[in-house]
Amino acid sequence: MLISKRLTRHAAGMLLLSGCLWSALAGADGKDLGRDADRWQQDESVQVGPRPYYLIDKMSPGRLKSKLESCGDGPFHKTHFSIGHRGGGTLQFPEHTQESHEAGSRMGAGVQECDVTFTKDGELVCRHDQCDLHTTTNILVTPLAAACSKPFSPAEFDATGKRTKAASALCCTSDLSLSEFKSLKGKMDASNPNAVTPEQFLAGTANWRTDLYSTGGTLLTHQESIALLKKLGSKYTPELKSPNRNAKLQVEDVFGSQAAYAQAMIDEYKAAGVSPKTVWAQSFNKDDVLYWIQHEPAFGQQAVYLDDANTPADVPTAADLKGYVAQGIKIVAPPMWMLLSVDATGKIVPSQYAKDAKAAGLGIITWTLERSGRIVEEVLPTKGTASPSFYYQSTLDALENDGDIMTTLDVLARDVGILGIFSDWSGTVSYYASCMGLK
Repeated sequence: MLISKRLTRHAAGMLLLSGCLWSALAGADGKDLGRDADRWQQDESVQVGPRPYYLIDKMSPGRLKSKLESCGDGPFHKTHFSIGHRGGGTLQFPEHTQESHEAGSRMGAGVQECDVTFTKDGELVCRHDQCDLHTTTNILVTPLAAACSKPFSPAEFDATGKRTKAASALCCTSDLSLSEFKSLKGKMDASNPNAVTPEQFLAGTANWRTDLYSTGGTLLTHQESIALLKKLGSKYTPELKSPNRNAKLQVEDVFGSQAAYAQAMIDEYKAAGVSPKTVWAQSFNKDDVLYWIQHEPAFGQQAVYLDDANTPADVPTAADLKGYVAQGIKIVAPPMWMLLSVDATGKIVPSQYAKDAKAAGLGIITWTLERSGRIVEEVLPTKGTASPSFYYQSTLDALENDGDIMTTLDVLARDVGILGIFSDWSGTVSYYASCMGLK
């Protein structure tokens, strides 16, 4: 109970800090939030599945584990704290498909993502990259393989069997018309660098994921994702993807300019009659965010700047963060590792970046839980290497088992005070948020 009370007080402080963001949920008079709260209290249809229970069981004994265990009977609720990454069922379902979005919603994701890119005829579609069709769809075993920016090239090996060239291909949404794009089927994002045939190249799913549901995922246009999320009762967080400079067609060829591309994404929400209060537009390109702030202020007031860094040397300074605020940015979304550190006692604590962002008055969203696989087999083996696990690189010294996924989530929510977190398996976050009373 102490944890729950502390968390509630901390969350309340963050709501005040980022009132612009959360007024979008509550409405100016708070009445909409009351109606949503009633719906959450009545919604017992959310199915978190066995994974949260598995993670809690693996946790080291302590107050947090006891608290989470006490919530085992639910009820569990759809929550805006749980953001469906590429749909929210991505750990097991092909990303950016109808099936992944439906799974994420069933597991309680209250906000769901469509990464937005484009076809050669200027239609917006959901893909993580302009040029990822060769790893996320079946394109290489269809006649459309001939349209790819770079055709399939098999792996090559020397006389001893050592690989001298990895298999490769480059197939872009901009290589296809909308109707051609819609004819493809989604699969788990993976490829086999040792492949000598297109069929072999399409394999390679990580052993901690699964192909059980990769039986032909339904690809979505951006407009279809808007309609689907409305049906599912979710809110929207589209990410405008940067152009892939290796593609045959560039954004300038299709839209004329990056600004026109950024406008096109917002226009589809306006055309669908979607309230700006329910849309968190994102981009790694700060110019996109500033464009929305300046030209679409109703959407721009809660636009999210994806504040990325690959290593500690790349982390923005306190002055940088104050500069964001001066430009009108209200929300940043860094990767999890940027928000966390390990203190002298071996405890996970907020990083200096997290403290600086809060001091600057910024709301914080983060990404991505459940994307690194298993802690022991996939994360800890990278400890001390030149390329540690990306998402946990700042907390490796504090990790022991898969249960530390929940510990990490708790520090982000309770101590950092994030507003929400992207996850590849929404049930984990929905369990935690429901247990802790987060809306």
